[in-house]
Amino acid sequence: MLLGTVLVLLLLGSAAPASAHAALADSDPGDNSVVESAPRHITLTFTESVGLLDDSFRVYSPDNRRVDLGEPRHADGASDTARAELPGGLEDGTYTVAWRVVSADSHPVSGAFTFSIGEPSPNPPAAPADHAEHPVTKSLYDTGRYLAYIAAALLIGAAAFAGLCRPPDTSPLRLPLLTGWWTLLTATVALLVLRAPYENGTSPTTALDLSAFTGTLTGRPGLALLTRLALLLLTAVVLVPLARRGGPRSRLATGAAVSVALALTWAAAEHASAGIQVPLAMTSSVVHLLAMACWLGGLTALLLTLYRAKTPPPPATVARFSRLAFLSVTVLVVTGVYQSWRGLGSWTALTDSSYGRTLTAKLTATVFLLLAAGLSRRWTALLVRRAAQDPATVEARVPELVGVSGAATPGQGAGETVTDGPDTPDAPGSDGPGAPGTAPEPPEPTAGHYRRALRRSVLAEVLVAVVVLLITTVLTGTLPARAEAEAAGAPRPQVAGLPGAEAFTVPYDVGTPGGRGTVQITMDPGRVGENGIQAVVFGPNGALTFVPEVRISFTLAAEDIGPLDAKVTDRGGYWATNDLNLPLEGTWTMKLTIRVSELDQVSETRQVRITR
Repeated sequence: MLLGTVLVLLLLGSAAPASAHAALADSDPGDNSVVESAPRHITLTFTESVGLLDDSFRVYSPDNRRVDLGEPRHADGASDTARAELPGGLEDGTYTVAWRVVSADSHPVSGAFTFSIGEPSPNPPAAPADHAEHPVTKSLYDTGRYLAYIAAALLIGAAAFAGLCRPPDTSPLRLPLLTGWWTLLTATVALLVLRAPYENGTSPTTALDLSAFTGTLTGRPGLALLTRLALLLLTAVVLVPLARRGGPRSRLATGAAVSVALALTWAAAEHASAGIQVPLAMTSSVVHLLAMACWLGGLTALLLTLYRAKTPPPPATVARFSRLAFLSVTVLVVTGVYQSWRGLGSWTALTDSSYGRTLTAKLTATVFLLLAAGLSRRWTALLVRRAAQDPATVEARVPELVGVSGAATPGQGAGETVTDGPDTPDAPGSDGPGAPGTAPEPPEPTAGHYRRALRRSVLAEVLVAVVVLLITTVLTGTLPARAEAEAAGAPRPQVAGLPGAEAFTVPYDVGTPGGRGTVQITMDPGRVGENGIQAVVFGPNGALTFVPEVRISFTLAAEDIGPLDAKVTDRGGYWATNDLNLPLEGTWTMKLTIRVSELDQVSETRQVRITR
């Protein structure tokens, strides 16, 4: 099963979609804006706090040369901003800005935009290819994250099962404890080594760069990983030997302290550390992770105990875990509802966002997990009831066959003959199976029967739990719907230096490879009369792209005017016109047609409000 899990992890690590949790909310200068004079800074504002890299900004001049910048820093100390100082004496034309930061929950995010000084360049520089991620680095890093989640659940859950459920034979728990510790240690070291390439979007071979590695240790994700590594080493070298010398309470207190500290290393570097209500969110995240580990990791410990213990666990041990699992599920429901509300922001996001759809998949898998848990709880209750009815038979072994040489039943001498087989007639007048006209009664289920059924249901729980853990890890790598909505709902940037001008983005998709992208359109002044239009086409990776044709027309259906062809022409990298005349105010329908090849084109429409 472990090999199958690793293979699934590798596949999901390779196929997981790119995602980051800090979304760009605003920029100064604005995207595709025209400013009258050269700005002193470039400032970006995000939906959550971000970490800065040495190479967070790259600016290219109109002749496609890189511009020397000041060191990236936060604007006015605000952690959700990034700022770089521009040199003086910049010439007129279009500049391309490529940026890359690390969101508070450890995921890198990057993008590019353009702005112009004076007027746009006839041939603006192409934005560099977006290096948001290196596929091999991302696959390895995501696999390390998945393994770390599973290892933490195994380690904390097995320790909780040993300390709280008190099985008489703890030898089967040595395997999950050691496996969880070593796997979590190895995954943490791998994540630390891969952190710099992951942040910079480079090959895993760049992990050998010592300066880049030491730089990651100053950021929140790097510090969280370093703390986790120190906790694991401290636990093995100091805390476990000390706990062994103490009593059960000492071991339980030590395990609880280490478990909370480990959970904090996740909460401090993921969703809970950014956004709204951070203290409450981090507390909820820690409790949620511990409840998940006690339930799912404890299930694995129970399964191993049921199958490998030299003496079967008594019903009291199983009953204790049943109560622990019920408490864990209750905590998971409460904290899960809060975290879902915090990440979604609205009910419609359940179906309208990647985060919502992934959360729905997790909830569906959790329902199946709860069904399996309910079945296990039923078998546990039957096992406990059977033990209460006949305690002497709970741990009884299967009796030897009657009539075997040397075997004797209790109360029978060694030389006595036993006749208790199916051919033995019943005593006259008895109501036993041999009485004529009486159907044989089915044998009452034994404790062993209930224990075997419990093994099967717990095994089903463990298998579904693996799926839930995988989906949970994917969910932590998905942009929360609330942050996505905040970025989408940010006010449309006004074109700097051109009061009244409007800038907006129109996505397109012709349904062919390389046929996706966006068109950024600027209207100046966006009022009745003469207007200028500029349209810049970006490809699927966010870089400037060149297409054979762009057509833009306007229709005012209320007055039966149009369509009016804007007659935009190729200006060497962008499409523009200065001769669009819109005679009346009202809400016009703008139709944008993009042809990406001789055969493939697509049309999109937008409503544009024109005022006097």
